[in-house]
Amino acid sequence: MQRRGVERRGEIVHAAMDLFARQGYRGTSLAAVAAVAGAPTSLITHHFGTKQGLLQAVLEEMDLQSLAKLDDLVSPGWHAAATRMVQHAEQMSSAAPELLALQITLTVENLSGDAPLHSYFLRRNRLLRELLAKSVREGIEAGELRPDAHPEATAVEVAAFLEGAAVQWLLDPETVDLAAMYRRYFGTLTAQLVADGSSCGSDRGAGPGTDG
Repeated sequence: MQRRGVERRGEIVHAAMDLFARQGYRGTSLAAVAAVAGAPTSLITHHFGTKQGLLQAVLEEMDLQSLAKLDDLVSPGWHAAATRMVQHAEQMSSAAPELLALQITLTVENLSGDAPLHSYFLRRNRLLRELLAKSVREGIEAGELRPDAHPEATAVEVAAFLEGAAVQWLLDPETVDLAAMYRRYFGTLTAQLVADGSSCGSDRGAGPGTDG
């Protein structure tokens, strides 16, 4: 594919990401994507075939932007993972929210077991929980956390927080401080999980005293 063709393809994908985030996949037509991208509908079908093909390209781009960071965010042990997630929230607060809005919108549209992308988002969610549980297990093994901390239950709780915090911030970014919410949550959770005598997450920037 020539350079201009690659550029036009990327413009169409990003136009679709914006519209899917704001209107949902079901509420977005190929004609609407074409209008935003400044391209004829025939060019979209040339590159992607169908609306489903365009959605697949959007998912691939979404994974490229988000999942590539996920293992780095939550893999190095509990204290480091909590600190990195707070730092990630600080970065998100100053960045465009379209990618996060897209993820939330498409997830909600595919909650039903017979939805076309249900399996995709189920696998994505399980991967997140597995990585979070891994961080808790590493924290237990390193003596950072209590030996009776429950990795799987903690992972479900943290995953639920991440989704809920995202919705609150996307709905009202003017009054919801996403980074402060992360600092309070991970500081409180770390204090609950920390082993006797080990340092609390606040020493590493994820504790309850770090949100000013």
